[in-house]
Amino acid sequence: MRAAATWTAAGCLVLTALTAAPADGAERGPGPSAEQRGTAVAAARARAVGIGFGRCPDARDLPRAMECGTVTVPLDYARPDGRLIRLAVSRVRATRTDPHNGRRGVPRQGALVFNPGGPGADGRPFPLVGLLPEWKRIASAYDLVGYAPRGVGRSAPLSCVDPKRFVKGPTPAPAHPSEAYKKQRVAEAKAYADGCARRAGTALRHYTSLNNARDLDVLRAALGEDRLTFLGSSYGTYFGALYATLFPSHVRRMVFDAVVNPAPDRIWYRNNLGQSAAFEGRWADFRAWVARHHEVYGLGRTAERVQAGYDGARARLAAEPAGGTVGPGQLQGLFLAAGYSDDQWPGSAAALSAYLKGDPGPLVELAAPRREGAAQAENGSAVYTAVECNDAPWPTDFGVWDRDNTRLARVAPFETWDNVWANLPCAYWRAPRQRPLDVRTGPGELPPTLILAAERDAATPYDGALELRRRLAGSVLVTERDAGSHGVAGGPNPCVNAYLDAYLLQGRLPVRQAACAPHPEPRPGGPTFQETRARQLRDALREGTGRPAAGR
Repeated sequence: MRAAATWTAAGCLVLTALTAAPADGAERGPGPSAEQRGTAVAAARARAVGIGFGRCPDARDLPRAMECGTVTVPLDYARPDGRLIRLAVSRVRATRTDPHNGRRGVPRQGALVFNPGGPGADGRPFPLVGLLPEWKRIASAYDLVGYAPRGVGRSAPLSCVDPKRFVKGPTPAPAHPSEAYKKQRVAEAKAYADGCARRAGTALRHYTSLNNARDLDVLRAALGEDRLTFLGSSYGTYFGALYATLFPSHVRRMVFDAVVNPAPDRIWYRNNLGQSAAFEGRWADFRAWVARHHEVYGLGRTAERVQAGYDGARARLAAEPAGGTVGPGQLQGLFLAAGYSDDQWPGSAAALSAYLKGDPGPLVELAAPRREGAAQAENGSAVYTAVECNDAPWPTDFGVWDRDNTRLARVAPFETWDNVWANLPCAYWRAPRQRPLDVRTGPGELPPTLILAAERDAATPYDGALELRRRLAGSVLVTERDAGSHGVAGGPNPCVNAYLDAYLLQGRLPVRQAACAPHPEPRPGGPTFQETRARQLRDALREGTGRPAAGR
């Protein structure tokens, strides 16, 4: 799947067994592997050198408190004296000011390292969240640290195709593709996999979740931390769980927000099937919400009527793309984003309503491909593909994909085939495949950890949180009931945020699993949570840089 997505399996799909491939030595055995020894060597070197934080490359648009630097890691941990790469790191130091009374003297608790998911997402903007109200207590106690994982952004960037050819539109998005269309997409997947192998060469095999976990330990050491405090969201929960398994004694506190199912047989093919199934439920949530606000959008008083309007828009866009660039594929992408966050619901519904009433402007504004973001989008796609294809075996016979997804699309047509095309290069991947690590810690091996999950999250369905809780002894799960936005830490639910603060600031967890009522649904016409946060951040940036913020 694209963007910040990772997934769990659902239903009773009969899947072809996947043949396990050798791991790269990360499985736990009687003695340390070459990779484990290499990680220890790299971490010791990083601790000795540290990170020379200074002005950021784009400092003009950042507050003065934001610092940037790099940490050096081996490309191949089995050869720590071989090729080295640099990971870009950002930091804002703890404010040491109590946000409630403005007094200084809050005890510093070290660095809080964040990963936003992907694979392929860049975490360097993270320290800016300390400017927002929901994060100020945490920012008072922790240095907020973000970084670009290997392959992402300025961190030895990976590319599989010319970015100018990556972002395109209009594109089709058939819910039930023809045989001719499938053959076309198979050819494209083969070409994309070939491009990754050609552009990256022998380095391609080293973009893995296990290496992301090892990089995290080197970053911990470079920051001067004996034990890691980490917040991982979405895919970040998966390699965070790998870290907890590989380095349990190096963990101080860990938060897993929007959890990937870490069961080895789910990584990654079956997790993608589960995600496609779950998005059908989230699509139904959105249509029901639109129907409840028929007086605002005029798209129908039932979910079925809303679906009919969406299908009508797809047909019209296939015949005549809006603005010359927005076809069914771009429409699908817009409403997939609405599946990730209900904050997207008002704008998406308004754009669909306006288009069906003859005004394509709002739809073009939201859904048209952005050429200026092509390089970043292509880089994110390349890293996503490389990590997931390298991490585990995938079916190499398209017949398996065709059978499983044709069956699934009968009951979950919204996202199923679009998800296939995003992952199909893994069927034709040239680099060696790993065997996923069995994520698991026993009682007393790992400090208590906090798991956060929304009950109706489609990108990382809820059974992933339940599975991780079973595998990490001493972990505690906090559930946002009857809600489905992807990622809940520091969001609009004060109940969830109270548990997050209590854990990170005091090390305090609920005695047993806990639940929060859902955050309020968005109101048509009113400012969304993200819009409010964007305004707050613009205002804070204007103060922090001493100049008017962009867009003000």
